[in-house]
Amino acid sequence: MSRVPGWLGRIGAGLTELGERLDERRAEVELETQGPLDGEDGLDAPAPLDAPGTLPRTSGTPDDQAADADASALPVQRPSEETAAAPAHAAPSHHRPDPALAVPWGVRVAAEAGWRLLILAGTVWVLMRVISAVQLVVLAFVAALLITALLQPTVGRLTRHGVPRGLATALTAILGFVIMGLVGWFVVWQVQENIDNLSNQIQDGIDELRKWLLKGPFHVTDKQINEIAKNLREAIGANTDQITSAGLQGVTVIVEALTGILLTMFSTLFLLYDGKRIWEWSLKLVPAAARTGVAGAGPRAWRTLTAYVRGTVIVALIDAIFIGLGIYILKVPMAVPLAVFIFLGAFIPLVGAVISGALAVVVALVTQGVFAAVMTLVVVLAVQQIEGHILQPFILGRAVRVHPLAVVLSVAAGGMIAGIGGAVVAVPLVAVTNTVVVYLRSYAAEADLRHAPEPRGATAVDASPAHRG
Repeated sequence: MSRVPGWLGRIGAGLTELGERLDERRAEVELETQGPLDGEDGLDAPAPLDAPGTLPRTSGTPDDQAADADASALPVQRPSEETAAAPAHAAPSHHRPDPALAVPWGVRVAAEAGWRLLILAGTVWVLMRVISAVQLVVLAFVAALLITALLQPTVGRLTRHGVPRGLATALTAILGFVIMGLVGWFVVWQVQENIDNLSNQIQDGIDELRKWLLKGPFHVTDKQINEIAKNLREAIGANTDQITSAGLQGVTVIVEALTGILLTMFSTLFLLYDGKRIWEWSLKLVPAAARTGVAGAGPRAWRTLTAYVRGTVIVALIDAIFIGLGIYILKVPMAVPLAVFIFLGAFIPLVGAVISGALAVVVALVTQGVFAAVMTLVVVLAVQQIEGHILQPFILGRAVRVHPLAVVLSVAAGGMIAGIGGAVVAVPLVAVTNTVVVYLRSYAAEADLRHAPEPRGATAVDASPAHRG
């Protein structure tokens, strides 16, 4: 047991010597990493033992004392110079910037706008697919909205005179549908009454055209005319199956048309009788944050639609009366059915007027000759110019003002998507959308002003109504 303290002493002495060697090695490494001092400072003398950055002398072997003396003789660098010289010996940094910051600002803005546009395009595509799947229902409901916009003032007028709303709705709807039915029946009756006479006149017109081609400046021979007629007969014979299938599809179209008429009548009755409550129920489907703005945009959109339908009916009626009188005076056959077609064509702005006017000119050319066709063209152009520059601005006013380019594009898009029905509803849809967007924009601007902090000081004086007045 007496030998244990000596053993522990030797272990302690060895650890002490090991610690001293580690301190010496650490001092050497620190001195190697430090640069020499500048010559201007004149610090060539060794640092004192108690100076910062030096190690105290330790007792040990002569070799250790000599190493300590050599280490103390080395120049010591100041802290400020150490920090200044450190970057020169530091390793180059490999830190990479944030990828979002590396992308140019214009590219980031384009990307943000691009994916939002893609989402909107996808939403519109899905919506159009859904509308195409239920196209008949959508067109019937839109037609019911147009008819309701036309008949709603009559219901309101009867209600104000003490007639119950149910009775006023029934009377207005029945009267409106009876009038539309009589107009359709009259057109069909006139066409059937004049179809034989029109066929004979068309045949006479074709014979006159053939004689003119034979004797005219084009030098067309009888053989060429016969070849053209033969090619037409062969084309008809080769497409007999398609013509037959078209006839079968015509039956399907008639069934769909009848279904659409019934849906339109049914929807019109309920819109006339209970339109206000239907609108209030529809507002509950809108998020609460946007409900106030939509509630204000709805009545304005309805006023725009009502103004468009009533104004279009008046303009179409004027066109039909004056053009019909003109072609009746020129003794063009089926003047009344042509006038009805002109009335219906006016519901397709620009395009419908051109098509219905061209039909009247063609009938006059085939039946009455070139002079009657030219005079019919003059009448059609004169009435349409008066309509476009006087009647529409006066009757429709600013409520449904839409640029002609927007009208043409919307009619073309509506016709490509849903045929004639799409072309009819395209322009009122654009007019209503324009009204809603303008109102919501102004509503948002007013909301921003209401929630903006009140100005103070000189700004408040400048913004006050009394100062502005």
